[in-house]
Amino acid sequence: MKKGPHTNDLHQVTEPLTFPSHRISVDPTGRYDEPLDREFPFFIRFFHFHQRDFTPAPSWHERLELFVPLDGPLCMRMANREADLNPGEILIVDNLKLHMVADAPDLNTRVIVISFLPEFVWEGAGHSHGHLLLLPFYAPLDRDAKVVRRQAPLLPRMHQTLAKLIACYVRRSPYFQAGCRVHFHELLYYLAQHFRAADSPRSALVREQDHAAQLKPVFRFVSDHYAEPVTLRQGASIARLRPPQFMKLFKKVAGTTFVSYVTLVRLANAVPLLKETSLSIRDVSRQVGFADQSYFDRRFKSAFEQTPRAFRSKYGNGENR
Repeated sequence: MKKGPHTNDLHQVTEPLTFPSHRISVDPTGRYDEPLDREFPFFIRFFHFHQRDFTPAPSWHERLELFVPLDGPLCMRMANREADLNPGEILIVDNLKLHMVADAPDLNTRVIVISFLPEFVWEGAGHSHGHLLLLPFYAPLDRDAKVVRRQAPLLPRMHQTLAKLIACYVRRSPYFQAGCRVHFHELLYYLAQHFRAADSPRSALVREQDHAAQLKPVFRFVSDHYAEPVTLRQGASIARLRPPQFMKLFKKVAGTTFVSYVTLVRLANAVPLLKETSLSIRDVSRQVGFADQSYFDRRFKSAFEQTPRAFRSKYGNGENR
């Protein structure tokens, strides 16, 4: 199989590994539930996708996921989007949407799949830094899927870091969990830099790091107080900036407005309440900071393409009200 550009490090570390055919089991809703160790909610899987020789079922899952084909092209379908991937390119999977690899006559590639829970990042970086590292996974999609393409300047560094991460993970030497955290945080750092500043000159990246540090207490405040009334003026005060300066800086660092970010945090915290409790939808909306349930319904549907009631009906364990 032909190697893509920048994939030498990955091919060297994966050459001796086994890549079984892709076989997974999903429930009637398409949920693909693979248990994760709560102390170490992270794993790497290696699959071989070949024409008509993989599980052709669309799936979704709560854990976050990176997807990297090694040898040949493939197409990942995610809800109404398609991502055409070349060897070595890195896809951030839209995990809560039904997704699957599209079958094709030339489909024949090994794939690296990295899955993890947000806690794996927060525990190693703290909530404020963790939010920054995870923004590429949560920031709203434009028309295109989130892919690090072959021409991206940071892709070679991502491949080098990914190779070190895989080597650490498969060898299971002493302290391998700590090593995996270090390498994975480095990989997330490069991903965050790419998606937040892909078109910025290198000198601008240093300035953005300083800006991120300035907003650190704001991210911490939102994480701790999202259920309370949170205003833009509060955020500006915490960052010690005038509101217009704060709005501009926050949009540059986070890739979204402050108000949209607060809403995103509230919606993310609503999901487990809808799935795991019998709270009414009105109570869920209030508990995560929405004073108006109809507004909560609209924003939830905009984010997840279904109403809170429909989401609970499909995925909830609590009483559906």
